[in-house]
Amino acid sequence: MGSLGELPAERSCSKPIGIRFIEYIKKAKLSYKTHQAIVLIVTFFAYASYHATRKTTSIVKSALDPQSSDVGLKFPWKITYLSAPAESKRLSWVLGDGWAPFNGSDGTALLGELDVAFLAVYAIGMYFSGHLGDRMNLRIFLTVGMVGTGLFTSLFGAGYWAKIHSFYYFLIVQMIAGLFQSTGWPSVVAVVGNWFGKKKRGLIMGIWNAHTSVGNITGSLIASALLSYGWGWSFVVPGLLIAFVGMVVLLFLPVSPVSVGADREEDEVVSPRKDGEGVTEPLLGSDIELEEKAVGFTEAWKIPGVAPFAFCLFFAKLVAYTFLYWLPYYISHTAIEGKYLSDETAGNLSTFFDIGGVLGGILAGHISDRLDARAITAATFMYCAIPALYFYRSYGHISLAMNIALMFICGMFVNGPYALITTAVSADLGTHSSLKGNSKALATVTAIIDGTGSVGAAIGPLLTGYISAKSWSAVFTMLMAAALVAGLLLTRLVVAEVAARISESRSLGGSQSRSQAAELDV
Repeated sequence: MGSLGELPAERSCSKPIGIRFIEYIKKAKLSYKTHQAIVLIVTFFAYASYHATRKTTSIVKSALDPQSSDVGLKFPWKITYLSAPAESKRLSWVLGDGWAPFNGSDGTALLGELDVAFLAVYAIGMYFSGHLGDRMNLRIFLTVGMVGTGLFTSLFGAGYWAKIHSFYYFLIVQMIAGLFQSTGWPSVVAVVGNWFGKKKRGLIMGIWNAHTSVGNITGSLIASALLSYGWGWSFVVPGLLIAFVGMVVLLFLPVSPVSVGADREEDEVVSPRKDGEGVTEPLLGSDIELEEKAVGFTEAWKIPGVAPFAFCLFFAKLVAYTFLYWLPYYISHTAIEGKYLSDETAGNLSTFFDIGGVLGGILAGHISDRLDARAITAATFMYCAIPALYFYRSYGHISLAMNIALMFICGMFVNGPYALITTAVSADLGTHSSLKGNSKALATVTAIIDGTGSVGAAIGPLLTGYISAKSWSAVFTMLMAAALVAGLLLTRLVVAEVAARISESRSLGGSQSRSQAAELDV
């Protein structure tokens, strides 16, 4: 009995300082819903800051290698056309002579190697991060990852003032930054999964997943605005930003209901819930959390559904990241209405793909919640992405409006399943019934799925660099084939979900017929 009496004190001690301060000011305990709101807001800005720092490299490429065609968002936002051929286009503003060693004839190749090295280490680090995340306090783990990311992002920018021209310095800094970046996704998905049950998880996480696009756009705006003051600032400011948000995480992020002593039932005593409203499935965590053992890497792979969704995400991310890294380049090198867009305008227009991705993530989450069928939703979106990609390649050049509309649709169908798998599906599988209530698998499962996807994210842009030199039609053929394979990998799960829906409809039909027969007998 003594140990039970000490439990509230232990929970209080594990509360973040910021939560305790708010409760001290309010002179009352925070409600369960308030904790949920804090979790969504803090993790949203946390991962948005991860993507903001990740985006800076693609923006600064134009300053490091003035011949590079990859130029990001700049002000003002306006459409400009260049009549000259794409190969002879010059930047509309002076970037100087570049930065050795990236301003040489092999500068573009060296920048490409930085991208591949970053993504490769990120993918490998993802597996280890998930393994560690299930064995550590996620709040501390996430804070270390964010501060480390900020430090090494800033160190890359420090090369500007230190006048460092060694390629290996930038390579090593990028690789270590990729390692710290890998701590983000498993951690934030695990925390959100701890607080939200399955019933509304798809819709909530679909909206929440907008942080990816918000981070990309924010990073582009910050890096572009600071580029004229020296490219080092484009790294240092986002680096300081993510470190600051990391401190917010340390002070305010409640990892799980058990860790802060939050209880949904206490909220319902004060404010009863309507029938069918909210989460009907028990949330993660229990009073025996300390007795749970973290699930091993091999055991996590054996959870039903993990392998199919992981390999599906491999091909889904291959398509999504090819657009992330190459879409501005493709737009600027494709004649629209017989004219070529400037690099600046191409970068601006490419954001419509991200905007479409936000809508796609929300739709995929909402539809999968209503149907209770994650695999059917993800596979359907991937199959729909195939004609969307074909039409964008075939008809995107007809007019600017057509290009934007088709790009938006591509973003919706490509990023929809990508967002669904990396959020709701990962959280579902991390709380699979085979785990018997063990909540110590979320970060590991998330890391396995997104880590496998990140390998595809590294391979897609790399292959595109070689294939695009010969034919962009071949690149789109590769992307359509990847989307097809991604959908086919979920076939077994789709069949199982369809069979489950048929079985449910039959059982409902049988019960209704029996009730009608009973009424007639009466």
